[in-house]
Amino acid sequence: MRKFGFIIHPLSYDDVLRYEPKAAGKGTPLIRKILEWMPAYVVSEVTGVRSRTGEEIMGYFIGVPLMPDQFLELPRAEVMDRIIRGANIAAELGCGIVGLGGFTAVVGDGGPTVAENTTIAVTSGNSYTIAAAMQSLFRGAREMDVDLQTAHAVVIGATGSIGSACARILADKVAHVTLAARNATRLGKLTHAMQPHVRAKLGWTVDIPDAVRHADLVLTATAATSSVVEPEDLKAGAVVCEVSLPHDVSRRVATERDDVLVTEGGNIKVPGDVDFHFDFGLPPKTSLACMAETMILTLENRMVNYSLGRGVNLDKVLEIERLAEKHGFEVAGMRAFDKEVTPEMIVRTRERARAARIAETEAAGVALP
Repeated sequence: MRKFGFIIHPLSYDDVLRYEPKAAGKGTPLIRKILEWMPAYVVSEVTGVRSRTGEEIMGYFIGVPLMPDQFLELPRAEVMDRIIRGANIAAELGCGIVGLGGFTAVVGDGGPTVAENTTIAVTSGNSYTIAAAMQSLFRGAREMDVDLQTAHAVVIGATGSIGSACARILADKVAHVTLAARNATRLGKLTHAMQPHVRAKLGWTVDIPDAVRHADLVLTATAATSSVVEPEDLKAGAVVCEVSLPHDVSRRVATERDDVLVTEGGNIKVPGDVDFHFDFGLPPKTSLACMAETMILTLENRMVNYSLGRGVNLDKVLEIERLAEKHGFEVAGMRAFDKEVTPEMIVRTRERARAARIAETEAAGVALP
């Protein structure tokens, strides 16, 4: 049976307790120091992944136990050594490919260095992450009656590999796209390079609150370790798709903005009677899209380096989307802030957005069509 590995890490201190319940009650400084000392290790065995073609595979979750900020703050060489060790554990277990989850795909060069230092194939999972994000965002737009032909979209983290690819896809679907990130020089260059090849009018800004204020659709794909979208920034009726973990959208949105729809963009229903033997905060038989890409490639027996580096090949996004459908992977039910978004909740959000828009236009003395 073919095998895959996937490298994971805790995203929060609540996650640390999932990895090690005995950490309960220990202070944050001690937990952080213990994580710095811990080597990569096998977290769990994944069984029951079965394609609709009948092919079945198994795999392993391999932990590189650092928090998101530790991946960015600790010496780069030390962090890379730990990620490479995780990949080599997968190789020793007989895996043909290993996926890089979370910040293990963010630090360094996005995978090539890991691939050069292990004997098996490597993927970041970015191609299927992008495909799933677009499916999730467009589903949200349909639910909230957003007309793509006239919509204004904002991509936060637009200069990253996932963000830039999502922006390129969006810019052929909507009227206006604003690219947002921290580096003005990179934003300007990206906008200039992209504009001749898309139908949408492009703009760019480093002022994320101002950009979000005018957006019908917002997609976040940052490497931030704290929220970048606040409730006061959002337009009534907006759809926000989070691709990043940890969350880019403030949890205050859940309690303060009942007129916007937030959805996690990368949750995938895995075919078969899958058991991860580990709780990483999603419903049963549900994985992240980056994990699913590793499984799809294993089912397809494509043991090759796939989504690597800072650029994304849009042909691979289309290919992995097609292969996902072939094997029975699909976007899971809508979730936000780690909880289910029910059809009833969507109806209420749509009604409240409509009421908020009516109130705004009446206040401005304009009749709503």
